Amino acid sequence: MNRTTFLIDGFNLYHSLTDACRNLRCNGIKWLNIRKLCASYIPHITPRATLEEVYYFSAFAYHRQNRDPRIIQRHRLLIECLKATGVTVEMGRFKSKQVYCNGCKAEVTHYDEKETDVAISAKLLEIFFLDQCDTAVLVTGDTDLMPAIRTAFRLFPDKQIFCLFPYGRKNNELARLATGSFVIGANRYQACQFENPFVTPDGRELTKPASW
Repeated sequence: MNRTTFLIDGFNLYHSLTDACRNLRCNGIKWLNIRKLCASYIPHITPRATLEEVYYFSAFAYHRQNRDPRIIQRHRLLIECLKATGVTVEMGRFKSKQVYCNGCKAEVTHYDEKETDVAISAKLLEIFFLDQCDTAVLVTGDTDLMPAIRTAFRLFPDKQIFCLFPYGRKNNELARLATGSFVIGANRYQACQFENPFVTPDGRELTKPASW
């Protein structure tokens, strides 16, 4: 048995879905059943792989509510669905800072997502240290995780780390570093959608947002 755990970079995945919608006109794919998506890749890991845990890392974009008042509501709805399927959700935050804009010749407020990369890196080392899995699959194309991957390989040489690149997010550096890698196609997104409405184990019906 090869216990396999997935660590999901939520915003990396979300922007991939947005790109797929725009570039390929794959509308209606943001109602994504992430656990189902992860489970669909289990046969590609090893013949003896089993799905252990799925961790989803993200943050609420409160600073975007002026432009999109329902953005937090949609995100919370998705998180409800994820939790109902057994996904563990870990939320970070956005931090504001003032940066100079060459275009408008003035300082503007810029928001950076904080804690997500560190949280994924810490979780990777934690699950290996506690021997909670044999293989970790990082769903991201973010090279900021490379130091954590190198450290994990050095400390736990018997463990495996795969990269599952969201559509449009493949990174060759990460691919060379990992035990193996795969790229998610837009068709896989389409095949791994929640039902609409999605019925939770306690009988609540959660309806897909119209824009998704």
